Amino acid sequence: MSLTPAFLDELRARTLLSGLIAKTTKLQKAGREFRACCPFHNERTPSFYVNDDKGFYHCFGCGAHGDAIRWMTDQRGLPFIDAVKELVAAAGMEMPEQDRRSAEKAERAKGLHEAMADAAKWFAERLGGIEGAEARAVLRKRGIAEETARSFGLGFAPDSRGKLKEALKSYGDAMLVEAGMLIQVEEKEPYDRFRGRLMIPIRDVRGRVIAFGGRIIGGGEPKYLNSPETPLFDKGRTLYNLDRAQAAARKTGRILAVEGYMDVIALAQAGFEEAVAPLGTALTEHQLERLWRMADVPLLCFDGDSAGQKAALRAAHRALPMLQPGRSLAFVTLPDGLDPDDLVRTRGGGAFEALLKAPQPLVDRLWQSEVAAEPLDTPEQRAGLKRRLATLAESIADANVKHEYLAEFRARADAHFGRGPRSFDARPQRGAPAPRGKRDRRGNWQPPEPPPSATARSLGAAGLDPILARAVLAGLIRHPAEIARHMEVLGSLRSASGALGKLFEAVIDVALEDRQLDSGKVLTILARSGFDSVASDLLRADTLPFSFTRNQADEAKARDDLNEAIAVMVAQPVVDAALAEATAALSRDGSEAAFTRQVALSRKRQELQARLANLMLADEDDFDD
Repeated sequence: MSLTPAFLDELRARTLLSGLIAKTTKLQKAGREFRACCPFHNERTPSFYVNDDKGFYHCFGCGAHGDAIRWMTDQRGLPFIDAVKELVAAAGMEMPEQDRRSAEKAERAKGLHEAMADAAKWFAERLGGIEGAEARAVLRKRGIAEETARSFGLGFAPDSRGKLKEALKSYGDAMLVEAGMLIQVEEKEPYDRFRGRLMIPIRDVRGRVIAFGGRIIGGGEPKYLNSPETPLFDKGRTLYNLDRAQAAARKTGRILAVEGYMDVIALAQAGFEEAVAPLGTALTEHQLERLWRMADVPLLCFDGDSAGQKAALRAAHRALPMLQPGRSLAFVTLPDGLDPDDLVRTRGGGAFEALLKAPQPLVDRLWQSEVAAEPLDTPEQRAGLKRRLATLAESIADANVKHEYLAEFRARADAHFGRGPRSFDARPQRGAPAPRGKRDRRGNWQPPEPPPSATARSLGAAGLDPILARAVLAGLIRHPAEIARHMEVLGSLRSASGALGKLFEAVIDVALEDRQLDSGKVLTILARSGFDSVASDLLRADTLPFSFTRNQADEAKARDDLNEAIAVMVAQPVVDAALAEATAALSRDGSEAAFTRQVALSRKRQELQARLANLMLADEDDFDD
């Protein structure tokens, strides 16, 4: 089959994009476009736009962008070819003719899918019958409700070498062997692969059964037995529960990766439906890419035992070459060697949610692992640590992310060994000891406490809301006189990475040189420094819904709103960090004091969100300059 650019262009032209998107997302007419609250991230104010004339959608909040085909792959989770087929059928078109070999392969796959569906149905019937009594007892012991078992299609394979073979004999032995349901040894008679096991169907992204995982009932090895590789099943490209989790991930804005089937099932029963699991192997590059399609920072919740933590570290190393700006991993370490199944069963969903709200960043996991790898008492050992950290950073393909990791590891090593940060604006006084970092209860590295006079510098830019930061920067360009009023706070934003951080620095430097600047003069100077296109993008009135980013807004209101936005921008990361710490403390000791602090900080965060929402323009007329 050949899908030419001309064919795909014709398909896009025949597809009314707004009609396609309106099937699952409520759209409102906005001039020649449509707008809605973005289906790819949680928001209150619409920033998602659909343009039928140009044939694309775009979210000014999270950056989601694409055409009809991209909508089907990203929002619906369909593979590319399936997305095209569905759009072709809706448009009344026909797919290009397949060659004979491809047609035969497709027909073969259709038969395999039907065989797997019938096998799943047969296993489910056995679980509900007399033969499945012991398997049902295992599920009850693990707290799995009957409704949950039905939802996941759980079944039972009797301890027999030929019952499934007999039940599915209409497909023939050859097809059942190809599907992985029978075992063929040389010229001997094929026999059932799964015997005496709780059966867990593995589905593809479209919800079709493509394989099985079988858990032994009673004693025996292996504890879990998976289907072999087949024309339908590629273990390294498949994630268990992906078909169900991707819809849940769009609602929650997060995706969880756990170790096993039962973890996924138990979490779903506890209300965490956005969980998937690799199939008995370490996470592969393909599986990581799948996770990143659903969330920028997937959460890895592997078991708290040694094996689980080693698996998490392997995933961290495998992800490093694939990191990109904004795309990373985070880790949830479970207490006392528990797995997610144990945790939600013994301590409830609240305890698990508390852990999810305070994950360990990838950089922390790598640092912690290397510091604990060997003693650091001698210069040679300390040099070895630095070499290992540098090697990890050098494996990152993206140049910007690599640079940030090298700088971060260097700063942590300096602080850990008592040398202080290498920065001109944080020099210790002559003869004063350099501040040292420390590790918290989880072993995560914590930077040294800043001196009281360095409050503005300590704000940094890591926790800033990027959309709000862009709006503030646009407001400062339109109202440069306000820069001087907030110079100490805004100076901390020089450390922001990428073009935005460089533009912050350039705007502040321009204001330092000339306090009598107007907006036009700022833009002229920025243009000479190469920031004309970035500044122009920021000043586009339709992208940032605040009075201080608009060209013809009331001057007094714009200045007041800008001052309020800066206050919220600075307060947000401080409150978020304190809330994360309070949540972690609550999960550790469950004290009333920790609970009270968490509630107070949650309210403070809601107040900040309300203050920000009050600044946003909501009326249609407000979006016109």
